[in-house]
Amino acid sequence: MTSSHVAMIQWPAQADDAAALAADGKARLLLVAPEADPPTSLDCLEEWIRLPADQRDVVARLHILVTRVERLAPQVDGSDRLLYHNRWVGLSPTEARLAKVLVENFEQVVHETDLAQRGWPDDEWPGASLRVHLTRLRQKLARIGLEIPSVRRHGVVLQPGPEEDRQTRAAPSSNGSTSR
Repeated sequence: MTSSHVAMIQWPAQADDAAALAADGKARLLLVAPEADPPTSLDCLEEWIRLPADQRDVVARLHILVTRVERLAPQVDGSDRLLYHNRWVGLSPTEARLAKVLVENFEQVVHETDLAQRGWPDDEWPGASLRVHLTRLRQKLARIGLEIPSVRRHGVVLQPGPEEDRQTRAAPSSNGSTSR
């Protein structure tokens, strides 16, 4: 994750842009005009700094936001574990390939064709095997608060489960528990 994943917004001049980014769950650093009141949002994906600001302070705020985003988004590590909010599940090699595609497109629709190409890079269309692996992946990820609903005629989406979504929108998790 880099600072390019954090939008820098002039506040209050671009308040509408900030609201749209917030609605999409995107991280943003609000650059508050000297005479403006600061924002009062409790969104963990939002930080603000008053201008003029020392470049070191801006970099520090960006680092805070990048760290929060990284903690909120799932990741697949080199040991084929999917990590999410200090919890993890072990994945088979095929599940890990599928999960990587879903993680790269977190909360976005991924077409089954893209999943098949990444899950079985050297094979023809996997047929029912894709559905079987998605079912297993759904079961595993449900244990750590993620779900993979189908979007009819379009694909699937990796997203926080209903309860997890309410919690993560409020604040980053500090749970610390692990799950297999």
